Amino acid sequence: MTPDGPRSAAPAPGDPADVVALGESMVTFLPSRPGRLADVPSFDRAIGGAESNVACMLAAAGHRVRWAGRVGADGFGDHLVETIGGHGVDVSAVRRDPSRPTGVYFRTAGDRATDAHEVAYYRAGSAASAMSTANMDLAAVRAGRVLHLSGITAALSADCLELMRELTARRPGRPLVSFDVNHRPGLWRDPSDAPRVLLGLARGADLVFVGEDEAWDLGGPEAVRAALPEPEVLVVKQGGTGAVAFHGRHATSVPALRVDVTAAVGAGDAFAAGFLSATLRGLPVRDRLRHGHLWAAAALTVPGDLAPPPARDLADRLAALDEEAWGRLRLGPGWTRAERADEEVRTP
Repeated sequence: MTPDGPRSAAPAPGDPADVVALGESMVTFLPSRPGRLADVPSFDRAIGGAESNVACMLAAAGHRVRWAGRVGADGFGDHLVETIGGHGVDVSAVRRDPSRPTGVYFRTAGDRATDAHEVAYYRAGSAASAMSTANMDLAAVRAGRVLHLSGITAALSADCLELMRELTARRPGRPLVSFDVNHRPGLWRDPSDAPRVLLGLARGADLVFVGEDEAWDLGGPEAVRAALPEPEVLVVKQGGTGAVAFHGRHATSVPALRVDVTAAVGAGDAFAAGFLSATLRGLPVRDRLRHGHLWAAAALTVPGDLAPPPARDLADRLAALDEEAWGRLRLGPGWTRAERADEEVRTP
């Protein structure tokens, strides 16, 4: 792997990976124009899934990554496996289900934060919802330096929740467990169960990502840390304000970047991938947070959910800026193609 972070080969089946990401990936249908789903005449096909998004971005940065999941023995399953594998991710731990379909979903083109945004999921009874401790290769899932999970999987079925509890159980010799809370109330059969279940899973992880807006109304980063003392590292994301990382008893805060947003999608997965990449490289906590913000900015300045990360040398130079220069930084479409870090330091 060079300092610029080119693609590396996916780990061979059974070989250790830098990161293993387990979760559901679905075929996504993106509208050809803005408007209600009822009015959109056609859609373009893509892929979506928090964990596979993280896997693809990490592979693009040169890390050895495996995605573990379950898809149907159908054309959509073929598309997911081929597309994710095409990003340099090892897909040998993906299982095909002959009796359950691959999940799909449709969404509108608008900002997901607005009331006009629509998402139509067709994932009930999907192949991924049948993931369990009995039908997943747990040895392959655990064969990495980091195992990345999210709370989405826990909401899919009782078997998926049992699998998540198994993978977050604290046992000797396990990989570092990274857990993105990803609280999606609409996925839970009983939404009142979600806070208790997600908090329990987070307590078993070593590294936790949680948005302040999804942190069970605890009332700020310090309160979240008080409720979650177990993870070695806890990252509380504060939207456009920034993010706070608790490492043991120490708290590090890094303000968010100013970004000319093209599409407000994919930033959470990109932030997690950037933070994980910097963690794998042994960078200090401040720089891990800055890489998270930079990777999120890469996602926010492209139209789709999945964006290639900035080149490593560029991201490293930006992450090394002093506080004043970091505060002046403003990133817009095309910034990841800049040749020099100072090209992107813009004053209002």
